[in-house]
Amino acid sequence: MEKREKGAIVRAVKEKNEALASSLGKPLGVYIVTFGCQQNEADSERLRGMAHEMGYVDADTPDEASLILLNTCAIREHAELKTLSVIGSFKKCKEKNPSLLIGVCGCMAAESHRVEELRHRYPYVDFTLTPAGIGNLPSAILDRISGGRRCFYLDTPDTVLDETPIARTGGHRAYVSIMYGCNNFCSYCIVPYVRDRERSRPSCEVVAEVLSLVRSGVKDITLLGQNVNSYRSDVDFPALLSMLDEIPGEYILRFMTSHPKDASDALVDVIAHAKHVEPHFHLPLQSGSDSVLHRMNRRYTLEKYMGVVKKLRAVLPDIALSSDIIVGFPGETDEDFEDTMRALEEIRFDSVYSFIYSPRRGTPAAEMEGQVPSDVAGARFTRLLERQADISREKNLPLVGKEVRVLADGPSKTDSSVFSGRTDAGKLVHFKADAEAVGKFITVHIDRAESFALYGTVTSK
Repeated sequence: MEKREKGAIVRAVKEKNEALASSLGKPLGVYIVTFGCQQNEADSERLRGMAHEMGYVDADTPDEASLILLNTCAIREHAELKTLSVIGSFKKCKEKNPSLLIGVCGCMAAESHRVEELRHRYPYVDFTLTPAGIGNLPSAILDRISGGRRCFYLDTPDTVLDETPIARTGGHRAYVSIMYGCNNFCSYCIVPYVRDRERSRPSCEVVAEVLSLVRSGVKDITLLGQNVNSYRSDVDFPALLSMLDEIPGEYILRFMTSHPKDASDALVDVIAHAKHVEPHFHLPLQSGSDSVLHRMNRRYTLEKYMGVVKKLRAVLPDIALSSDIIVGFPGETDEDFEDTMRALEEIRFDSVYSFIYSPRRGTPAAEMEGQVPSDVAGARFTRLLERQADISREKNLPLVGKEVRVLADGPSKTDSSVFSGRTDAGKLVHFKADAEAVGKFITVHIDRAESFALYGTVTSK
């Protein structure tokens, strides 16, 4: 869509909204519900930015909204069922306010069978937008408020790289999308089918956005992509990371998610010598069995993965490593799982995000033979979690008695005097503080270590 045309559509919606707000005696509200990953969080900030541009203000509750947007996740069946339940809860809002618009956006809206379900079973949903087409939000709203039919967009122009306003909600932390889509086609993953092929933003746009964030006082910036280290624009990812690291200021750069097959020596070298890049690498393993990795279409072996780990620890011995592991993938034998447990023992991750395999309709793995019984997968999952909890605690114990730099977040919901924050390596820390600490780097003496968090005392602000 031409920039001029889009601007005209935004103005048309804003004029209609202003007229309606005047008659109601109050501004129109937008209420956004986000499911899933950090990329969805970043996409919701773009949806919010576009809504603000069209005259909407943030609503605290769905009952106060004139526009409800659900940014959905399709990574697991359970996530979709939860989303459908939430969509169903908004039926009463529509009955109370027939002019309310409800839009379903994100990954679930790119699945044709889910869109058909929304079309027929959820008549109060006004439109859908795929992840690639979220920039069509103004057009979807204008069509509907002008008397048009419900719109279910599946095959629309890719607008995700368009310049859209961003309304950030993270305060001193921010997400920056550097690329979209995925070319990997892991056999269990729906992402390439719902987010399309890889598209990378020009490096000048990314640098300008990060520079603006640093100048505005943002201290923690996470670069996002389905596979950030396959970023390819006018430069590759190591070069982009090096460019961003040269921006002056007090901040830390994080990135996720990486694919082991693209974790190059050049990237390791940049991390080793950077001033602002976090001493942490999230590197999904998924399985310690080469046969399972082959069926997953991961395109690396455990040996190659271990090579990346050794390179990282050779240049940064204290680097924190985290990973993703899938338990119960089709055909996983007891020996395959033991391979994963041996890898866990050898690598000793600081933390692991583990999941029981969940079939996704439309992916090759869903049709594979040898689906693992739920009780077997559950027992393996429990065993892996218990051992990793021990390893995580053992990895945290050496920090007891040391002082670490922490970026302070807000207070606990149950105790306003207990705050949390993250170390440069991304480890969670709890400590006593006051509101003045929020958004600042502080020094915390670590008094106690558990598997999933550190506990300490602030020594300097």
